[in-house]
Amino acid sequence: MNEISTILLEQINHNGPMPISDFMETCLMHPKYGYYSTRDPFGTKGDFVTSPEISQVFGELIGLCLAQNWLDQGEPPFSLVEAGPGRGTLMADILRATKSIPGFHESMTIHLIEKSQMLIRIQGEQLSKYNIKWHDTFDSLPQKAIFFIANEFFDALPIRQFRKVKLGWREILIGEKKNKLTYFLGNKIPLNAIAHRIENTQVGDIIEICKTAKPIIEELSKRIEIFGGCAIIIDYGNDNLVGNTFQAVKNHKKIDPLKHPGDCDLTAHVNFNDLSNYATNVVVTKTTTQGLLLKKLGISERFERLLRNLPEVQKLKLQSDEKRLIHPSEMGSLFKAIALVPTKIALPVGFHI
Repeated sequence: MNEISTILLEQINHNGPMPISDFMETCLMHPKYGYYSTRDPFGTKGDFVTSPEISQVFGELIGLCLAQNWLDQGEPPFSLVEAGPGRGTLMADILRATKSIPGFHESMTIHLIEKSQMLIRIQGEQLSKYNIKWHDTFDSLPQKAIFFIANEFFDALPIRQFRKVKLGWREILIGEKKNKLTYFLGNKIPLNAIAHRIENTQVGDIIEICKTAKPIIEELSKRIEIFGGCAIIIDYGNDNLVGNTFQAVKNHKKIDPLKHPGDCDLTAHVNFNDLSNYATNVVVTKTTTQGLLLKKLGISERFERLLRNLPEVQKLKLQSDEKRLIHPSEMGSLFKAIALVPTKIALPVGFHI
């Protein structure tokens, strides 16, 4: 039994079974023993690989998409912001791709939203030639136009789960049995807590609510409405999700989320309908797949240029990377994207309403 397991069992024995959201928060962000506080989880040597770690082309295309929208909005002074920046790979690729855009770098300050001190150190090394400001929350960002990217950020935010039974809805909790973590059903809950998600559900269905996503989207919307800017959100998920998507990954394999608390990544699929509904007084694009978005941004043409005059082994590697990013059987359909922009402003390239 590791330290996080001991902490969780003590909390449960003292307070009773806990929501999955509390379990996730402790496992991922405990300041001493949490998953993100104690390791670099990214890449082939870690537990999972994100799109920016697969190919630099991903970040280059997203960066140029943001830069074009900045041009469309009249080239204002702005904050370039990434939430959950991992190793800093995506931000490094964005900055490299946009350095040739006249005035873009001169007009911006760079901000990363990150709580893990270990990852902040890694990001600082990756982005050492830039002046970076780190933030715990969105509230401390400057009051000016914001051009924002979040890739695989919202999936790690804590969720609560509810199951429909014959007599109503009950929350799925994590408790203890014989000194081991296990799932329990809590008491019946009032419907107003989940009313926006229960239409067309049946007995046995599970729905998931991410309460921490709402204030983040509301804050982004407010800033974009007042100051201008653009937010691009990319994650795995879908519209109108129903079912249990709570999962754990360790060594690139899915495992029981209760088996190795603090030693595995915990995530849940993102409900893009909820994110869209939380946004107010801005334009929210329709949800699009990552594959379609990257194709519209020119990923195939970019890879064709990279493939020229390369040895066959390197060509095969690049072709494999492209397929992984855009093919429907890989990340192309599983990952989705939406964008937020002010009203009466051109949409970012690749998005539609």
